[in-house]
Amino acid sequence: MLHFWSIFCKFGTRFATNKSMKKVIYICLIGLFSTVYTSAQELVWYTDMAQASEYAAKEKKPLLMFFTGSDWCGWCIRLQKEVFKTGEFKRWASENVILVELDFPRRTPIDQKLKAQNYQLQSMFQVRGYPTIWFANPHVNDQKQINLTRLGSLGYVAGGPGKWISKASAML
Repeated sequence: MLHFWSIFCKFGTRFATNKSMKKVIYICLIGLFSTVYTSAQELVWYTDMAQASEYAAKEKKPLLMFFTGSDWCGWCIRLQKEVFKTGEFKRWASENVILVELDFPRRTPIDQKLKAQNYQLQSMFQVRGYPTIWFANPHVNDQKQINLTRLGSLGYVAGGPGKWISKASAML
């Protein structure tokens, strides 16, 4: 990025002698910076429950635990597309929750330690279907043990991000 900028400053004024060429260059730069800003807004989904819980306790935010079958569950994929990948959800999530993905893929191999963690949490929260989203407040004690206080659960909600966020916010 810095290299591009130095080339632009050195040679850009030579090539941009008329106003229309300068406008094109400025529009390109605005587009480039917009792309960088948009990618910086991507959400962080934790997979390690210990890390997520410590961060949530530090930030004083509840966990949003997304139990999913990422490579086979049609409703999970639909929820991600219609809600989780929208700007409205990204803004809400960054302000209100710490995201945790607890995946149960069928075709994609995952680490055995992660798999054991996910099955333990699935059993603890009695998850019977996908997608299931549990909200919980983590409490990390002195021995680094995590206790979770359940706030409520949710699944797929038709109607887009606004409806989903409204139901989720009511639990927090």
